[in-house]
Amino acid sequence: MNSKITLSQLGWQPVFQQQLTLEDLEQTRIGRILAHHRSGYSVQTEQGDIHLPMHHAMPPMTVGDWLLLDLNQQFVRLLERSSLFSRKAAGSKVAEQFIAANVDTLFIVSSLNNDFNLSRIERYLALARETGVEPVIVLTKQDLCDDHDKKRAEVQRLNPLLMVETVNGLNPTSCDVLNNWCGTGKTVAFMGSSGVGKSTLVNTLMGDDIQQTGGIREDDSKGRHTTTSRSLHFMPSGAILIDTPGMRELQIADCESGLNALFADIDRLAEQCRFSDCQHQSEPGCAVLQAIDSGELDPRRVKNYFKLLREQARNSESLNKQRERAKSKQLGRHYKSVQSESRLLKKGY
Repeated sequence: MNSKITLSQLGWQPVFQQQLTLEDLEQTRIGRILAHHRSGYSVQTEQGDIHLPMHHAMPPMTVGDWLLLDLNQQFVRLLERSSLFSRKAAGSKVAEQFIAANVDTLFIVSSLNNDFNLSRIERYLALARETGVEPVIVLTKQDLCDDHDKKRAEVQRLNPLLMVETVNGLNPTSCDVLNNWCGTGKTVAFMGSSGVGKSTLVNTLMGDDIQQTGGIREDDSKGRHTTTSRSLHFMPSGAILIDTPGMRELQIADCESGLNALFADIDRLAEQCRFSDCQHQSEPGCAVLQAIDSGELDPRRVKNYFKLLREQARNSESLNKQRERAKSKQLGRHYKSVQSESRLLKKGY
């Protein structure tokens, strides 16, 4: 990676410039987070790449974030994001995990072999809708699938306006179709489940082996999980690429508006049900069930919508409680700090 790089090459946009004051321009340096490590962040500025140690006073940050540093390379503040992807941490842990920030296009990667799953694709689409980022579905391993046109059509039926591409991640010519979204200064993020060929695709687009790749397991046609951290890279096209680890579990939260937008047709029908509290199970006058019976709605899609609604409501509630506890602890630390300073002042220190 070049030690010197311009803000434009880093993906700087007017929405970030508008947040700066004259004092900021005179007394701070602008940086973008390239990688998030256990001990801190790798931050790229026009003056070079620096390591920013993590501190409890800093806000939570992630790859793609823009921030201001003072002339001693100390953190000043985080700039307001244009977009943020997050999820509930995997497993039973109640915590929000940031994935990537300030993304222009989200490439949702899914393989065409045994990993192909429409319901999983809808999870990622809901995140894209919630953040207002343009999604592009990338179906990989085209060379290993005999019915790729059929599966592409199934994805396209989720939304006629959805951009869907099928590629062979090992073939640079096949991957050229993605360059339409990879213009100079644009930030693109790649997300998908473990083993869908994302690392292979990223390496091909970069023209370099920046990520380790694994073979296909013969027992289930799934790829091996290889990428283990989120990182930002500069593409030959001039775009900025954010690669993320394959996610075995994508628990959504704070995503109700994204789900409602993605499943707007089901939402509209639900409003026509005879009963306002209709559960769409066996109630008389249920417009959703009538649409399923007539073939207007796919029962899989309906089931997934209400499943995701329940999941996001449950996760959002638990995360909000966790945020309130964290806020209370932070406020407690602040009060203790103020009291300590007050005692020292009284003693004449």
